Formats: sequence, structure tokens, C-alpha cells
Amino acid sequence: MTRERTQRNHEAAIGVDEALARILTFFSPLPGDDVPLLDGLGRALAADVRARNAAPPFRNSAMDGYAIRSGDTVAPPVTLRVVGRIAAGQSIDPPMAAGEAIRITTGAPTPRDADAVVRFEDVHEHGDWIDLSRSVRAGDNIRLAGEDIPAGAIVAGAGAEVTPAMIGSLASAGISHVMARRRPSVAILSTGNEVVEVGGSLTPGSIWNSNAPMLAALVRQAGGTVVPLGIARDSEADIRDRLLTADMPDLFITSGGVSVGDYDLVKDVLREEGSIDIWQVAMKPGRPLAFGTLGRTPLLGLPGNPVAAWVSFLQFGWPAIRRMLGFASIGLPEMDAHLAVALSDRAGRRSFVRGIASVSGGSVTVHPTDGQGAAMLGGLAQASCLIVIPEAYSTLEAGDIVRIQILPGSTIGA
Repeated sequence: MTRERTQRNHEAAIGVDEALARILTFFSPLPGDDVPLLDGLGRALAADVRARNAAPPFRNSAMDGYAIRSGDTVAPPVTLRVVGRIAAGQSIDPPMAAGEAIRITTGAPTPRDADAVVRFEDVHEHGDWIDLSRSVRAGDNIRLAGEDIPAGAIVAGAGAEVTPAMIGSLASAGISHVMARRRPSVAILSTGNEVVEVGGSLTPGSIWNSNAPMLAALVRQAGGTVVPLGIARDSEADIRDRLLTADMPDLFITSGGVSVGDYDLVKDVLREEGSIDIWQVAMKPGRPLAFGTLGRTPLLGLPGNPVAAWVSFLQFGWPAIRRMLGFASIGLPEMDAHLAVALSDRAGRRSFVRGIASVSGGSVTVHPTDGQGAAMLGGLAQASCLIVIPEAYSTLEAGDIVRIQILPGSTIGA
């Protein structure tokens, strides 16, 4: 066993891009489910959605005011006689002759004889008459049928994420259900004799299980559902039992047990019970990584150090989940930024530095957070991005343009 681990330790690490490409070959979009519109929130559409009806479905008033004939206002000032009223929800179409107006509310259908609406505040009312001191153009304050969405038009395309704004748009087009990709189930297993569930009792030498809730939150944020498998102790039997007795998820994620120590056993279980494809990745943090399959289920073995697990998940787990959800864009959003201070690292590996990005004068500047150790969680809450140091660089100077990855839920502020 020691000889095998020593041999694996000297195997060349593969690049981040190659590792991601190999991992993604194991994933494809999951089938779609016909779900109520609200249940599609955060999921990807599995098919184009077409409008059942036009939006708006009829010509209507965009303002509270008076429906009029624009031709009556060619030579202002003019006085018009109010001959009726229409409220939203009514389907009446009263006739309207020249020199007449009809009081109307926002959203009410406009009479066929009217071609404009003038606002209340633009007229002087006296009894059944209104005075108007300016001319009005045909079409003013009128929304045409289908002006927003024509009937039969594609409202949202396959692969688009269902957002609150999209839900409003779909509902306005008469859509009550959508075909959305099933949320992938992700089983999370922590490993280590020293790990204790939060809420238990710490003994000398033990630590809280911070990785499991952190990874569960990331899985949910990515759009997956979480299947907790608890903590496996440092034995192949316990790790094997917890993995193999779980209802087969779409993805297993483990933390710890993927390095080359005497108690890093996840790779051994993966090799014996399934297949293993990746051992190490040329990145910092997160060099130790295991990826393979148990049966037909992919398993992503993350490092035990919390920050390394977090970074590795964002580079590999996040895109895998987004691929299963059917999204067209699966990685973290990226942008260029000016580096505020110099950074250095060893060439030949890709480094990810937690950073805080801000916008000033139309350009983005990024600073590294304090505390960049692989086990230091304090800086994670401060970070809004990851600064990417490419493999070819050992030093980046202040002012250099770098690529940054925007973290889930973060925005780049002033």
C-alpha cells in the first residue's frame, strides 16, 4: 500500500482545463419535468416556451386618463365632452363620436373609435367636459395587442434559467407550466476521525465538520439537491458502506481522503469499487483531487482543507451540476480586473487567490483578501471573486490585468 501511494504521489498532475474537460464528459443534461411555473425557479428550461396568447392580449390604456380621437386636438385648445367610462376588467366598447372622450383606467381596453389616451393631469376637468391645451399624437399612451409578446412567439429558449422576471413574462403569456430540467441530487460525505458534526461536542484533536454545510450550500446555490451522508471514519469499510448503501444520486462528493497520507482512503475505495480517472490537478489550492465512478455514478473527491475543497468545487463541481441542469453557460462568470498589489506564485500551476473587486472610474480593481491559507475560512466571507494566476506566471505586478471569477451570489460594487 505504501509503495502504491508513493507511486501515485509522483504521478504528474494534469492541468485545470484538462481535468474539467475530462470530468464534464461524464455529465449531460438531465431529463425535463413538466412543473408548475413557480417550481421552475432556478432551473433550466428543457424546451422552448411559446406564448399561448399575445401580451397584452388586447389594445389597452397605459395610463389613467381619457380616451380621445387625436384628430380632435389638431388645433388646441379644445374642449371635449365626456360620454362614458371604462375600468380595467370591463369588456365594453362604447361608441365615441368626434368631440367626445371616455374616462379610462390603466389596463382598460380602449374603445375602437379612440386612438390616443391623455393623462388626467394634462387636462382641466369641469363637469362632463375636459379642456386640453395641446395636441395629442395617435397612439399616445396606448399599448397594442401583442406589443410585448406576440401570440406563438418564443418567450424563453431552452437552456435559459427560470428567473422571477421570466416567470412574470411567462405568466403574462398564459404559461402555467414549463418543462424544466430535473435538479441533480448530490450526496455529500465528509471523512476523518477528527471531524465532528456541528452541534456535537469537541474533544481534544477534533474539529467541526465545516465542509459538509459549506458544500451543501454551494450545491443548492448551483441548483442541486443535497443528500447528506454524514461523516465516515478513517476506514475503507466505513467509507465504502456509506457510499454504496446510499440511494444512487447523480453525483457523489466527498471531502478529505484524497491525498497520499496513511488515512486518505477515498481513492482506494474508488479504485476498488469503481474506476478512477484523475489523481492530482496542477492548481493551488486543491492539488489533491479524485474523480471517477461508483457503478455509473460520478464521484468527485475534494481535498479536506476547507478552502481547497471550496475552490475545487467551484472549478469542477459547480460546472458539473450546471451541465446536468442544462444551462448553456456552466462556469463562474469571469471578467478582467486591474491587480491592486503584486502577487507571486510558483509557475506551472494555476493559482486561485480570494479577492475583493470594486469598480472605480469605469474600471475594475481587485485586492487579495487577508489569510490565503488552504484551511483559513475567515477570508471566504470577505471574498467576491477568485483572482486567477495562470500557469505561465510566477509574478504579477500591481496594475497588471488579471482574470477574475465572480463568486456565486456576489456582485462587483463601487
